[in-house]
Amino acid sequence: MSVQIVLVHGIRTSATMWRSQLAWLDAEGIASTAVDLPGHGSRMDEDFTLHEALHTIDAAVRAASEKGPVLLVGHSMGGLLSLAYTGGAQKPPVAGLVAASCTALPRGASLATYRLLARAVDSLPDRGMWLTKRILDATIPVETRSDFAAGGYALDTQDTALRNLVALDLATAVRRIRIPLWFVNGQYDQLRVGEKLFRRLAPHSDLIIVPRTTHLVTAMRPQVFNAVLRVAIATLEHASTVSAASAGVTADGPGGARMR
Repeated sequence: MSVQIVLVHGIRTSATMWRSQLAWLDAEGIASTAVDLPGHGSRMDEDFTLHEALHTIDAAVRAASEKGPVLLVGHSMGGLLSLAYTGGAQKPPVAGLVAASCTALPRGASLATYRLLARAVDSLPDRGMWLTKRILDATIPVETRSDFAAGGYALDTQDTALRNLVALDLATAVRRIRIPLWFVNGQYDQLRVGEKLFRRLAPHSDLIIVPRTTHLVTAMRPQVFNAVLRVAIATLEHASTVSAASAGVTADGPGGARMR
C-alpha cells in the first residue's frame, strides 16, 4: 500500500498554499489531499471551531488511511492542529507527521501580541492587503507567490481561529506522539521560539531548519520542503515494507520460522 499525503493549511490562507507540493506529489505519482479548514478557502462562509477543524482533518486522514499509511503535513495553524490531532487520546491512523512553522505554544503574551498586530493590520484601509502583497513580492518566488492568496484570505476568521487555539493542550499532545515526526522551520521564522520545548516533548523527532527562510517555508523554498516530504515518504515506505515482511513470517516453534 502506498503512502497517502494529507495537507493542512495555515491561518488566513487555504488549500491553495500547497499547489507546489501538490504538483510535485502528482508528478511523483503519490496520492495527496489538501483540505480547507472551516472559515477558509471554499468554506469561507462557515464559522471556525476547533471541533470542526479537527473533524476535517480526521475525515481526510481516515479516508486516506483506507488506501495506505498516512503522512500528515501541516503548516503554522495547520501544524498546531495536526499535532493536537495526532497526539489525541484516540490515536488516529497517522503513520508520520511533518509539522512546519509551528514550534510555539499558542498562549500567553506571545499570542496576545500576535492577535494585537493582526488586528492592527486588519484595521488598515485595505485590511493590510497592500502590505501583504509587498511582503510576498519581496520574499516569495514568482512561481509560488500567488498560492497563498489563490483561495482568498480568511480575514474575518483570523482572530476567532487564534482565540480558539488557546484551548489546545499541545504539550500533552506532542508528548504522546510516538510516530516519525519532523519539525520544519525557516531560519527567520518567528514561531521558532519553542523549538527546544517541542524537542524535549518529542525527543525522537527531527528538527530541520531551512536557511534564509521565513515563516512561509513551503512557498519560499518549495524544492527544499518537497525534499523533506521525500525523506518522510521514504521513511514510511520503509516502515511499511518492514511491517509487511514481519507479518509474513510466524514463529514455528522454538527452532525456526515459516511463511504464512
